[in-house]
Amino acid sequence: MSGLPTAAQMAAAKVAAAKVAAPVQSSDHRTLTIVLFLVVVAVTLYVTLVASRQNRTAADYYAAGRSFSGFQNGMAISGDYMSAASFLGISGAIALSGYDGFLYSIGFLVAWLVALMLVAELLRNSGRFTLADQLAYRMRQRPVRTAAAVSTLGVSIFYLLAQMVGAGTLVALLLGISSDTAKNLTIALVGALMIFYVTVGGMKGTTWVQIVKAVLLMGGTLLVTGIVLWKFGFNLSDLLGTAADRSGKGQAFIEPGLKYGKSLTSRIDFLSLGLALVLGTAGLPHILIRFYTVPTSRAARSSVQWAIGIIGAFYLMTLVLGFGAAAMLDTGPDSQVAATAGNVAAPLLAQAAGGGAGTTGGAVLLALIAAVAFATILAVVAGLTLTSASSFAHDIYAHVLRRGQASERQEVRVARMAAILIGAVAIVLAIPAQRLNVAFLVALAFAVAASANLPAIVYNLFWRRFNTRGAVWSIYGGLGSAVLLVFFSPVVSGKVAPDGTSASLFPLGVDFAWFPLENPGIVSIPLGFLLGWAGTVSSRDRDSEPRFDELQVRALTGAGAEVASGR
Repeated sequence: MSGLPTAAQMAAAKVAAAKVAAPVQSSDHRTLTIVLFLVVVAVTLYVTLVASRQNRTAADYYAAGRSFSGFQNGMAISGDYMSAASFLGISGAIALSGYDGFLYSIGFLVAWLVALMLVAELLRNSGRFTLADQLAYRMRQRPVRTAAAVSTLGVSIFYLLAQMVGAGTLVALLLGISSDTAKNLTIALVGALMIFYVTVGGMKGTTWVQIVKAVLLMGGTLLVTGIVLWKFGFNLSDLLGTAADRSGKGQAFIEPGLKYGKSLTSRIDFLSLGLALVLGTAGLPHILIRFYTVPTSRAARSSVQWAIGIIGAFYLMTLVLGFGAAAMLDTGPDSQVAATAGNVAAPLLAQAAGGGAGTTGGAVLLALIAAVAFATILAVVAGLTLTSASSFAHDIYAHVLRRGQASERQEVRVARMAAILIGAVAIVLAIPAQRLNVAFLVALAFAVAASANLPAIVYNLFWRRFNTRGAVWSIYGGLGSAVLLVFFSPVVSGKVAPDGTSASLFPLGVDFAWFPLENPGIVSIPLGFLLGWAGTVSSRDRDSEPRFDELQVRALTGAGAEVASGR
């Protein structure tokens, strides 16, 4: 996937900061925005504190006591999945790249069919708290749990970067911030809040924050979508036509190929993007652990069905948000939208739909959408941090270092300490990534998840011969190849925007890119499956085979899902 629309990568950090700082509302209206913004944060903090009173055991902290219904978990999954990439990044990608930007929405939605058919019920039945539980059930504990934990941390860091970048961009827009230091402090604030959610609320607090966030996000998106359609007489053709005209690209804006049809490399990049998006969801650790919060496999299936419906409706509305932004805002190379890689398209569209800058209606809608977007970021980063901390405490600490001898109290304490460390790492890495489109960053996480986690999950569930070496090779091979290819791709160095600034993480003059694609999925995903097969057939280890039948019974019936996995 090459996620960054070319126009969306245009500005280096200082140029972007200057443009973001352009005043979009008066000081009185900005006060209104900040007040509503703080109210949303206060509500989420209160929900977390209330939920924290029910955390008594490791099952409460990791899996919310398996107490959520299918509908509640479906709402929480939607809240976890509809991240800053969806709300800010995809609408911005559509505003800048038209039809090709909408491909993100299609890929993210179709991916849920893979999750529903392959992993939802089976994973819930055969695991306990983390992805590694399912793999370690019939394999050697230490190497498999270590590999799965490393992969979980890798995927989560990529995803966390996207949310942090979205937070910095959003608050810069709200407060008129032009200082890099102020934006960096905003990212640090988000990190501090997410650490609070995880260390205090655990899975219960995080889940309720995600449910509240899903309701707010759907309500806010529906409101702006309705207003935009009303302004165009509920005529989608008029909306698309106006967007095409104002984009400066004409009919090409609403046809395939504007971004991905320019060359053979861009076409291959598109295939890589599609492969990563469609297969990535079934390997995302923070989504997979949500299946452990429901009491039955039927509830797991129901939660995915609810999630598909909610997420599907949302992604249809991103079509209106993206093309609405192109129709009602300036999205040219020198625009505020382009300078922020499209990440402020949705908030600025809300302002325009409410009457424009300087109007009360515009200020209210901007405040509402910005607050919802910030709640979105907080909920998702909390889920990601919880996943990473849980994997470190449950897999690395309890089963690898302590060999299963750690108490539940010790596990939870280590998980909270890990959350603090992971939050700090995410803050440090997010600061140099602020020039990248957040949808693009998330798609990289999808590629890593599909490369490292999905092969091991599928092989373990459906291949009797699969063994420890195969699992370790597939996880490390998929993860390592994906990260390595991204590091040597134009995402990190060597890409120059049309205005002559760097469109990569590294500044101009630094170019060590030799991999031509911006998304590694088309190489790393097949490689992950291939290494899983090669590792298995090259090993004489047959110890995993006797427990395959037990795993099948457990995956299909749920028998034993409450007991600890592993030997």
